[in-house]
Amino acid sequence: MKHPSAVRGGPSGRLPLIDVLRLGRPAEIWYKHAVSVVVATAPPSLLLVALGRLDLAVYTTAGSLCALYAHNRPYSARARALAGVIAGMVAGLAVALTAASLTSSGVALVAVGAVLAALHKALCDAAGVGPPGSVILTFVSSAALFAPQTLGQVPGHVGLALAAGGFSWLVGMAPGLLRPHGPERRAVVQALRRVAAHAESAHRAEPDGEAAAQRRADAAGALHNAWQTLLTTGRRSSSRRPLGRALVRAEAVLAAPAPGDAAELRDLADRLRGLARVPDTFGPALDGEDEDELLGVEMERASRAPSLRHRLVPLRAVALRTLLGCALAGWASLALGIGRPYWALVTAASLFQANLSLTWNRSVQRVVGNLAGVAVFAVLAPVAHLSPWTLVLTVLALSFGAEALISRNYWLGSLCVTPMALLVTEYAHLQDTPGLVVERTVDTLVGALVGLVAAVAVTDRRAADRVAAALGRARAARQRTEALLSGPFAGPGALAAARRELAAELVGLRGTVQAASGEWWLRALPTEDVMREERAGHRTLAATVRHPRPAAVTRPSHHPSATTEDATS
Repeated sequence: MKHPSAVRGGPSGRLPLIDVLRLGRPAEIWYKHAVSVVVATAPPSLLLVALGRLDLAVYTTAGSLCALYAHNRPYSARARALAGVIAGMVAGLAVALTAASLTSSGVALVAVGAVLAALHKALCDAAGVGPPGSVILTFVSSAALFAPQTLGQVPGHVGLALAAGGFSWLVGMAPGLLRPHGPERRAVVQALRRVAAHAESAHRAEPDGEAAAQRRADAAGALHNAWQTLLTTGRRSSSRRPLGRALVRAEAVLAAPAPGDAAELRDLADRLRGLARVPDTFGPALDGEDEDELLGVEMERASRAPSLRHRLVPLRAVALRTLLGCALAGWASLALGIGRPYWALVTAASLFQANLSLTWNRSVQRVVGNLAGVAVFAVLAPVAHLSPWTLVLTVLALSFGAEALISRNYWLGSLCVTPMALLVTEYAHLQDTPGLVVERTVDTLVGALVGLVAAVAVTDRRAADRVAAALGRARAARQRTEALLSGPFAGPGALAAARRELAAELVGLRGTVQAASGEWWLRALPTEDVMREERAGHRTLAATVRHPRPAAVTRPSHHPSATTEDATS
């Protein structure tokens, strides 16, 4: 039976149409994104309406959109991530406005926009910014390139965006006052539930086929994400130790599920809901090395993350695709006489994903969503044009709707994103609705077509090399772990660190293979080697959980109901 990792290294077969448009479940915290962007956007926009300067809301909206980012990060990490997004947005806006003030050449402005789009894409992907990724930054900078501007106006307009961005930072950090450990708790809850689903299916006597392997991979990925989230909290918070104990228990279940484990993990997940603090006794207590030492080992390992330059290397192909696709899309729009070539540029920029298969999926979703979205704009425009107040309120309603829908499918969110973007362009002055509809439709088709051509033309010839490198790292991590298992007992801290290093490498191997398999031109991948290494790695992970510990190294637990980590497995 075909294993999920057994993918061809070449054309992946048919490129689907209908499946790409299927709706999924909404994201668990979609409402946080939706409420945050409305709260961040409303005060500056409504204030400018009251002052009769709605034209300046274009710049404050740029800063307000930063409230969409980093909701899954712990607050210490969120503070840094939001600051980075705001700095990137302001820098891109400043470059774009300066270019707009210095030249009116559409060809030159599109070139600047393409360079900015490629930089945004590469840096956001390398930094792991997460949704909505680089597309918001590219939308802001590309639109600014074609805004009437003088050099003297640039500092003031950039200052407005920076002020609104600062307010967005406060909005993003405000929930921490009520639930300071909410993001890491949500990550742990998701991991517990994914592992519970895997444990439940493991006892249904289901064949070890593609679906079962995918559930195990999902559980392993959720566990890895939960550890990474927990360890980016910075200092050792009061909740980190008990949450870490719960993840250690989930690791044991993932490696060797037993009857009753699924119910236990779901109970732990249910107890984490609500606003109450995480009790110190939450999760099974561990004998042997103290939980602080275990997490300290993990923090030391996590601190050796690859440098930004190292993470940029695999992104050269997608950055080149973005640069080429955006430039050609913008120039094609200019050649067709479209007055807003940045729409074609942004459409192309939004398509580029990790491989051609994902890029095709996004292209279909973008075209369908945008074409339906311009129809929604045509319906809403007469109402929005009644007054500046109704214009802003319509934009706010659409921004909420976009976040409510986009996690179910990108095209569904575009039903709100497209009319919202069109209405924002009317903050300076109302425009001809039929003309906007026609221009946006043409630019969507041009951007999608040219973007796909660029994705096909620029192939990632290093993808197979990255698979081989990931395979080598996974094998080395497995061998190091097996050496610990067969040698003198090095302590539970060392074994736990080795186990999680191996788990992380297996997660990375699967992700690397899946990304490479979507390229249309690629030499054959080492499919059989990947399958064997994954299975061997999973067996080694199970062995680390069952590994006996000498009595001499165990210490009595501080909790009366404690059991050893081996016993809880």
